[in-house]
Order: sequence, then structure tokens, then C-alpha cells
Amino acid sequence: MKPTGDPDPLPPALSSIWRLCKLGYRHEPRMMLAAFVLSQLAALPDALLALWLALLGRGVLGHRPRLVLAAAIGLGATATATWFLRTVSTRVQRRFRDRVTIALESHVARLQASVATIAHHERPEYLDRLAMLRDQVFVLDHMYMSVFETCGWILRLGVTVALLVSIHPALALLAVAALPTVVTATWRPGVERVAQERAAAHDRLARHLFTVATTAASGKEVRVAGIGAQLVARRRETWGRGHAPVAAVRWASAAWHALAWAVFGLAYVGAIAFVALGMRAPAASVLLVLAAGSRLSMYVGATVGELGFLRGFWVYGARRLAWLEDYAAAAHQAADLPAPDALRDGIRLERVSFAYPGTTRLVLDDVSLALPAGAVVAIVGENGAGKSTLVKLLAKLYEPTSGAIYLDDVPLARVRPDAWRTRLTGAFQDFFRFELRARHAVGLGDVRHLDDAEPVGRAVARAGADDVVARLPAGLDTQLGAGWPEGVDVSFGQWQKLALARGFMRDRPLLLVLDEPTAALDAETEHALFERYVAASRGANDEGRVTVLVSHRFSTVRMADLIVVMDGARVVEVGSHDALVRRGGPYAELYGIQAAAYR
Repeated sequence: MKPTGDPDPLPPALSSIWRLCKLGYRHEPRMMLAAFVLSQLAALPDALLALWLALLGRGVLGHRPRLVLAAAIGLGATATATWFLRTVSTRVQRRFRDRVTIALESHVARLQASVATIAHHERPEYLDRLAMLRDQVFVLDHMYMSVFETCGWILRLGVTVALLVSIHPALALLAVAALPTVVTATWRPGVERVAQERAAAHDRLARHLFTVATTAASGKEVRVAGIGAQLVARRRETWGRGHAPVAAVRWASAAWHALAWAVFGLAYVGAIAFVALGMRAPAASVLLVLAAGSRLSMYVGATVGELGFLRGFWVYGARRLAWLEDYAAAAHQAADLPAPDALRDGIRLERVSFAYPGTTRLVLDDVSLALPAGAVVAIVGENGAGKSTLVKLLAKLYEPTSGAIYLDDVPLARVRPDAWRTRLTGAFQDFFRFELRARHAVGLGDVRHLDDAEPVGRAVARAGADDVVARLPAGLDTQLGAGWPEGVDVSFGQWQKLALARGFMRDRPLLLVLDEPTAALDAETEHALFERYVAASRGANDEGRVTVLVSHRFSTVRMADLIVVMDGARVVEVGSHDALVRRGGPYAELYGIQAAAYR
């Protein structure tokens, strides 16, 4: 793991676009080819408009009726073909976009879900990238249309330049004069996007403040504390701090872009003067230069705009998608072993240290610990001691910075994450509220039995959540979440019990982790739940299951077989409750303080 705060660099823009194009072709090859071909065919008639106007002028001035008729028919055919091809192309492109959007959204979700660890969900610079990708994934399908349109505008430019060169080769310089606009158009979005990336943290904070000020979850505290005005003012201030440097960059880049267009405008005027006065060309040739030059101006503007559009938004979405693909591929560890069927000796940590990615501060420092097979282990310590981090390492949500974890004699790093997760279950304090049917909100703990009433009912009973289900209008078939039709809202404690039931869905895990999952419940209820489950763990436990409890309530952890006391990222004491109390160390002191408070 890198101890620096610098994120991995984004892949190059062109290769990212190419990878996105290949992704679209893989999912919708026929529709993609049809959309591309039709977009190019639709570009040709429009590019020939200047030619028909020149022929029409030549026919009128030369009194040649047949030429006038042919030019008029050409103009009519061009208009008809342009309308027809654009209509068909638009419909095909819309169908292609609808299909490829679903594929892209699924692809992004699958990539994030396939990463075994959660560093990309907790590292700020990665969160910024993922936030921008989430905002853009729903419109990444436009990138295909933008690529097709760019090719169409370039085709128009090629035909128009050929028409100008037919008058005089020097007129090709008019296209050269357009290069500064191309340069500034491709440069502008880049510098603007860098400024936006730097302001992403301010933008995320502004959105968070808006959510806090406008949603029901925080509504009570916002009103009781009377902080609505402060939230609004701070959001405005935060947005201003993020927007000010972006606005400054946009003004500067706009000035350079305007200067580039001034160069092209002078070249266009010079080309007309050169043909009309310098060459003394016939009126039809001057008309061709006027028409082709004006079309060239329009085509250059459209091409430049499309390139800027492509680079300024879709390229950056494509680069973040390519980065996520590379990150997900790199995160796949060299794990080739299945999870064991049972534990003989237990789980062992040998000199494990850990620092979160992007930081150098050790959250766990040289931790060596043995969790015996079949034991109930409680982990205690003050906030920030490393308890939850230790749980994350056991669940393979992170890999140790140094040291190793063993399942018996098998390194956990060699065990496939998906295989280990099937033998792991648990509940956490920071659980997620799945606003689904109550049956599914619990059944997600073991998707094989998502719709099976009996396993879900057993999990509810283990978690002591029968009272929660009994109060739901339709029992386990009740839709959770007040924001849905027929949905009901439940209290935080009820959500926590349902989350605990979800963690009890698997019958025979090798590791059960309970990381303060009952913090919202009263001490008596927590004690009863843990006592019941500890008794079950000490009963039929042929697989050697290890149960890890994390709690601040010493009345609960005293029932554990082994208590691990953590302080300052280190393990300072290990032993049973009675042994640790007799020792008179940190555990005895903390237990005494809490016991006195209860008395």
C-alpha cells in the first residue's frame, strides 16, 4: 500500500475513449455499427451544399438552364437526404444509447462490487473520482454520439477543404488558421476540469450540507438546534470557495479561445479578398469560397465544440471509468485457496500493522493475537484504539500493511475473498438501511435463502427481532421506508435489530463478527441477546467457529471466553474477565469505572 496521499494517475484520454468504445461494441455491436454508419452518411449531403450553390450561381450567370436545373435538384436531394438520414440516425442512436446506458451502469456497479477491499469507499481522493463517475455514468452513452458526431464533422471539413483547394491550393491555409481554435478548445476543458477536480471536496461538502438542511433524517436536530440559517450560509460559503478558482480559470481560458477565433475570422476575410481581388476569379468561384468558407467556419466551430465537449466531460468520465477498471483489476489479489471447512486451532495474527491508504499513521501497530477455535472473543478499548480496524482486517476488507493473518496454518491473504466471505457473517454499528421488503432486508444476509421463510424466521428469532416484525403491518412482507408506496418507517433501534437478524442468516459461519451492532439498544436487551448467542456458540460448534464481540459495555463482554484490551493501536492485555480483574490493569480500571457508574 502506498503511504502517500497521491492517488493513482488517470489513464490517457485517447486510450480511455478507445476502451469505452470497445465496451460499447462488446455489448451492442450491431447497433453501434449502424449508429456510426448512419451518422457519417448524414454528414455527406450537408457538406455538398456549397458545391450545389456554386453550380447554381454558374448556371444563372452563364444562362445555362440545364445546369440550374441540375443544381436545384441537387439542393433538393441534399435537403431531403439530410432530413431523412438525420431522422433515421437519431432514432437508431437513441435506441443504442438506451441499451448501452444499462450496460454501462451495470459495468460500473459490477466493478465497484468486485473490489474485495473498501479503500476506494474511504479514501477522499478516490471518493472524488467515484463521485464524478457516478454523476457521469448516466450520460456516458453520449460519449459514443459525441465520437460519431466528431467523425461526421471531420468528414464535412475534409469535403469542404477539398472544394476550397479546387479553387486554389493556397485556400487550404484557411483550415490551418482554424488550428488555434482546435488547440484552445481541447486545452480549455482540461484546465477547467483540473480546477473542478480540486474543488470536488468543496462540492461534496456543499451537497452534504444541502442534504442535512433538507432531509427528514436530520430534520429534528436541525430545527431543535436552530441551525438552518447557519447550514444555508455555510453551504453558500463552501460552494463559493470551490467555485471561485473554477470561475477564474474559465474566464482566462475563454479569453484565449476568443483570440483563436479572431485569428480564424481574419483568415476567412483574407481568403475572400484573395479570390475576389487577387485572383480575379469568376463570380461562381467567389460564391463557392463564400459558401464553403462559411460552412468551414460552422464546421470548425462544431468540430471544436464537439472536441471540447468530448474532452471536457465525456473523456473525463471515460478516464475515470478506465481508472476504475484498472483499479479493480489491480485489487484482485493473488488468492488461490478456498476457505477452510472448519477451524482446528483458530485464527492467528502475527505482528500485524496497518495504516489506512493515503496515510502513514499506524492504526494497528505490531499486533500478535490468537483467537482460539470455538471461542467467544471480546475486543474492548477506547474509541480510536483500532477495534473496528481489526475487524475489517479479519473480514478481508483491507490487507495488513505488514504482518499476516492465518486461518490455522493457511495465510488469509491466500484465501479468495469471495470464498472467505461465504464463511463469514456479522453485524456492524454502521449498518445500512435496505429499504426493501422486511423479508428481503433480512434475507440479504444469505442470498441463497432470500425468499425462504424458515431461514429468515430463524434469523429474526436469533436477533430478538420478533417484536419488530410483529409490529409491522404486513409482517415480513412490509415495505420498509416511508418514502415508498405503502412503506413504513421504523425506529433506529428497530433498523438495528433487522440488521442484526441479517447478520444471523448464515447457519454455520467460521467467523461471526458483532461490531457494536446493538449500540442503539438498551444494556439489558444487548446482554440478553449476546448471552443467548454466546450460549448457542458454545453448543453445537463442530466447525470451530470464532465469535468476535466488540462492545463498550463491560457487563456484556465479561461473558466472553477471551477478552482483548486495545489501547493506542496495540493489544495491551489478553485474558478472561476474572483474570484481567485480578491483574488490576487497564481492563480492571475501566471495568471498575463502568461498574461504579451502573451502581
